[in-house]
Amino acid sequence: MIEEWRPEPVSRAALEEENGMENLPERESMEFDVVIVGAGPAGLAAAIRLKQIAAERDEDISVVVLEKGSEVGAHILSGAVVDPIALDRLLPEWREEDTPLKTEVTDDVFLFLGPAGAVQLPNLMMPALMSNHGNYVVSLGNVCRWMAEKAEALGVEIYPGFAAAEVLYDEAGAVIGVATGDMGVGKDGEQKDTYMRGMALLGKYVLIGEGVRGSLAKQLIAKFDLAAGREPPKFGIGLKELWEVDPEKHRPGRVQHSFGWPLDLKTGGGSFLYHLEDNLVSVGFVVHLNYQNPYLSPFEEFQRFKTHPAIAPLFEGGKRISYGARAITEGGYQSVPKLSFPGGALIGCSAGLVNVPRIKGSHNAMLSGMMAADAVGEALAAGRSHDSIESYEQTWRQSDIGRDLHAVRNVKPLWSRYGTLGGVALGGLDMWTNELTGWSMFGTLSHGKPDHAALKPAAECKRIEYPKPDGKISFDRLSSVFLSATNHEEDQPVHLKVQDDALQKSSEHDVYAGPSNRYCPAGVYEWVEPEEGPGDPTFVINAQNCVHCKTCDIKDPNQNINWTVPEGAGGPNYPNM
Repeated sequence: MIEEWRPEPVSRAALEEENGMENLPERESMEFDVVIVGAGPAGLAAAIRLKQIAAERDEDISVVVLEKGSEVGAHILSGAVVDPIALDRLLPEWREEDTPLKTEVTDDVFLFLGPAGAVQLPNLMMPALMSNHGNYVVSLGNVCRWMAEKAEALGVEIYPGFAAAEVLYDEAGAVIGVATGDMGVGKDGEQKDTYMRGMALLGKYVLIGEGVRGSLAKQLIAKFDLAAGREPPKFGIGLKELWEVDPEKHRPGRVQHSFGWPLDLKTGGGSFLYHLEDNLVSVGFVVHLNYQNPYLSPFEEFQRFKTHPAIAPLFEGGKRISYGARAITEGGYQSVPKLSFPGGALIGCSAGLVNVPRIKGSHNAMLSGMMAADAVGEALAAGRSHDSIESYEQTWRQSDIGRDLHAVRNVKPLWSRYGTLGGVALGGLDMWTNELTGWSMFGTLSHGKPDHAALKPAAECKRIEYPKPDGKISFDRLSSVFLSATNHEEDQPVHLKVQDDALQKSSEHDVYAGPSNRYCPAGVYEWVEPEEGPGDPTFVINAQNCVHCKTCDIKDPNQNINWTVPEGAGGPNYPNM
């Protein structure tokens, strides 16, 4: 929509006429005090806190949460080890209830992997913030389902299966709500018999908690120049499987992290192995998206990792249950954009609040939702609406969120500059000095260029040959996507928008050897050569496979692919990730 990018205020009627939309049926609308986009940890914490504030004041605050997944938790994917700091404040009685937080961490294991062996690092070397004592190994999707029940019991309205596709503004340019996507539009862009106009959800304030690289957050950051004076955002891609393993190999509460092989020492990333209850183990692999070699495939590196002699025995005789992937924010303290804008705020991973060395973000997501809710509650009590809640922006760096991110702010840039061995060693030293003295010898380092600019031309890189999957421990992409239960309505416009087809061929294909075929963990993109005779290859987008990881939106070397929301509840359906 042109509307989101207009620098000057303009009426909706004029815009709709300009874009040939004046003949569309008028949207139905619903009005609330607060509209929240995304039923993740941040959005649900904000919703719960708003209702708590209303109860404290013996008032009513109407709150609605939109969730693009088919149900709450369907699109939630994380390791996850949860620091309960936020839950203890939001729902202090949770420890006395039946919750999804059942497995407390019992021990931490840190490994450096070589091609044939592993070295365990002493826990005494690790700064205290790297300890998981008191944390819980969970399915974050199930935690969100439980939080949604809490929110609904307080009167929050939650609408799953409705993707927020458009930001709505008033004539002064302030955000006044969001609109869900139109339903019943065919691949050709024409309305089908089932066509239904999206609904407008209007609020005095709008909180954006879409997760990493959300389509609305990206537009709002651009429109209001929220990233001015910040470092470029940085990202990783996280791939995860859930396994049921042999009970004799299961260690409930064990948390294991590794770095090193199969990645080379210039490429950032690492793994996690989390032992939950019921003989379940979450295994994941993260690749930092500032990697240089266009032939690298994060999915294949993940499959190769599981074959390491120190890792494979855990999975022998086990059963793979689920698979998924998503991007991870890694910019941290330096890259967090301005969080408030006229009419609302960014929360959670839309704000980029992940602590990279801890591989944790859900605690900061919840805390940010609660902080934003407190600021909105004050504004509503004062009779305000559609203005910028500056108190949220002005206080988060002095909060537990800011302290958590400030202490690790140099780990990512040091890793990027000095590679795995030097960067991890210097990052560990920097965390120790921050912890012991509150000071860093490095100050605050910059991240340098954005991830999409890190790729080298294929001619400068060595092709990587990956082994074929064995179907027991390592697998192919399509069978993996099947386990994610991903589904999209087939006859709908492709939600992955290539802005310049000629550029995709001349650069992404000809210069970089088609890295989209490798960085996508779901087999969405492929270059298909002509069956007969000479001719140009065709760029094929298998949008049906998309697991909504957003990697293409981040890593395309020309920023030529724009991820937008598909129709309705399309995407993965994770039962317990």
